[in-house]
Amino acid sequence: MKQCQYVDPEGQSCQGQAGEHSLCFWHDPHTDKSSNTVKKQLEDWAKQGHSMTGFSLRHANLAGIHLSGHSTDAGFSLRYADLYRANLQNAHLFHIDLSDSSIMKANCTAANLNHANLSHANLLGTNFKHAKAEHIIWDLPVLQERQARPLFKQKKTLRALDLSEQAEEIYRNLRRTAEARGAFEQAGRFFYREMVMRRLQMPLFSYRRFFSKTVDLLCGYGEKPLRISGFSTGFIVFFAICYFLLGIQSSSGELAFHPSNSWLENLQNFANCLYFSVVTFTTLGYGDIAPVGFSRLFAALEAFSGTFMTALFVVVFVKKMTR
Repeated sequence: MKQCQYVDPEGQSCQGQAGEHSLCFWHDPHTDKSSNTVKKQLEDWAKQGHSMTGFSLRHANLAGIHLSGHSTDAGFSLRYADLYRANLQNAHLFHIDLSDSSIMKANCTAANLNHANLSHANLLGTNFKHAKAEHIIWDLPVLQERQARPLFKQKKTLRALDLSEQAEEIYRNLRRTAEARGAFEQAGRFFYREMVMRRLQMPLFSYRRFFSKTVDLLCGYGEKPLRISGFSTGFIVFFAICYFLLGIQSSSGELAFHPSNSWLENLQNFANCLYFSVVTFTTLGYGDIAPVGFSRLFAALEAFSGTFMTALFVVVFVKKMTR
């Protein structure tokens, strides 16, 4: 009896009996697994404690299969498995480990995937409609994004663009699935990755890519309002330094850096410049301190930036809160 020649990426050999292609029934991609008996066979195999690593289950009819772990601590493992176009409708896969597997275009409609591990899995075209998908390990970024980024550095642009487009499609599918079941926080994370992938497909030095990157830095495409707070603080401090160097005018005299002043006097002047920067950024305009000379230009720029950043923060914050 010949032993199956399959060896998984971690060096573990299969102990099954080899068939026509030197592989066992489960590892041979040429064997037909679309029959209604495959589900029962796989359930029995799993219950006996045999390894299911690297199984070839392309087009397998596994509708309603029960591969739930015996406890909440560990489930069955289908790592490195090929489930291309497999039928997993209503499958009970609680705590299943599908990491490094391909479930490309698999039908997971109404499947129970709670606590499943889908890290590094190929999720292109997978149907998660009505699936239970709480506490899934996605391990973002997805496989295609991980593959695309080094290819951009290697100047393999066409392949990198194709993988980026696939990654965008995956994130869009996951976002819509998350929105449909009310997981808006998770949907926001998928939306952010979707927009990043869309940006990578734009010409490197184009206006669209520059604008997209700017929006990402400012607010994470509307998903990271704290970034606006960080940028606002940076703006305020930057303009305060400008006022400190160029000088502004108060009722008690000029507020600016002077080498002849003591460090305490310069510190007080900077504190007043910082106060003026906050007032200008928020467009309060108390009038007790006024810009002079070139400081007027910086004050105008800061007032415009402050109006924009405040409006942007309100929009992003309301978007996050109304979810």
